[in-house]
Amino acid sequence: MRMIPITAAAALALLTGVASAQTPATPMSPRSPAPGATAPAPPRLAQNPLIQEDISNIGGTAVYGNDGQKIGSVSTVLMDPQSKKIDRLVVNSGGVLGVGGHRVALPVEGFAWDAEKGAFKLPETVASIKTMPEWVEGAETTATGSSPPARGEPRIPPAGAGDSTSR
Repeated sequence: MRMIPITAAAALALLTGVASAQTPATPMSPRSPAPGATAPAPPRLAQNPLIQEDISNIGGTAVYGNDGQKIGSVSTVLMDPQSKKIDRLVVNSGGVLGVGGHRVALPVEGFAWDAEKGAFKLPETVASIKTMPEWVEGAETTATGSSPPARGEPRIPPAGAGDSTSR
């Protein structure tokens, strides 16, 4: 009979010791750096994905306009079949989770890299992007990469189409 109260008292003493070991004895204060320690390194700037060998990081990159507002993000990377170089980026503006947005193919030369934001910048605004012809995947493209051309605008054939000197 006497064994149960002694066991209970011992268990209570052990639990109290564990709980007191978890609380700090002194109040927490910010520690000063050790003498001779270096300051933390500044944040790393993001690298331009257009100059990297792996282009898989380009898709999904944010795109900002000249007014500082976010236009959208890069949804597709388009390549010139002859030169095998990236010549256009498709920017998806608006929509929810990439659905229902206005997609426009723009020449890669118009994109500037902002390393601090880790995003592309364009000399456009959201309103000007919305007025451009929409790019449709698999459709024949115009010289700007958008499809189809605006009404009343003549259709420009792809480079080399109907050219008899390129044989």
